[in-house]
Amino acid sequence: MRPYLEFLATLAQNNHKDWMDANKKWYTDTRAKLLEDVEIMLKEMTEIEPELSAFKPKDCVFRQNRDVRFSNNKDPYKTNFGVYFSPGGKKSPGPGYYLQIQPGNSFLAGGIWMPEADTLKKIRKEIDYSGAELERIENDPEFKKLFKGIEGEKLKTSPRDYEADHPYIEYLKLKSFTVSHPISDKAVDSGAFLTFALDGFRRMKPFNDFLTQAIEEVEDGSGLL
Repeated sequence: MRPYLEFLATLAQNNHKDWMDANKKWYTDTRAKLLEDVEIMLKEMTEIEPELSAFKPKDCVFRQNRDVRFSNNKDPYKTNFGVYFSPGGKKSPGPGYYLQIQPGNSFLAGGIWMPEADTLKKIRKEIDYSGAELERIENDPEFKKLFKGIEGEKLKTSPRDYEADHPYIEYLKLKSFTVSHPISDKAVDSGAFLTFALDGFRRMKPFNDFLTQAIEEVEDGSGLL
């Protein structure tokens, strides 16, 4: 049995520094177990994204402390554990693979959430050129077994420079490009979420590859024709 949900549920009811200080060993023991699980995942993830071989488990786990400087919510701690695998690191503008563990709200996800304007422009250009490839990825039976489709907030009208009757206008309207699937509390407690998440990440690999291709700089001009 994994200790994550019990700890996080109790933290959610006691989200203040005094409680965390009094329960520091519980937190550090729980985090140590999380790092063990992330190490298992990281070994498998290097087969999906070889660049991840340079990462350590702690490089893939988000800090528990919240940045409350610009938030009305002043609770000091996150009430979930967040794990992110991306060749560019946790702050990369490129696509990645995300795992959230939280009572009643655990899930796996991937892609790019709310990219900067320049990155979004590149993705839309790739869709303009190769929208059929993105459509093929979304409609692949193995992909559809796990993911409903490509998610993200959309513009109400077509973006600048694209006609409303563009064959891939619904993709072009997107402001985020993500996929996700929920994970049950039972799967978290039993540890089955490890295999489930890794399977999901393998299925989303072509989707992330499409996004990577869209945003990477081609300095030598190769791939332009």
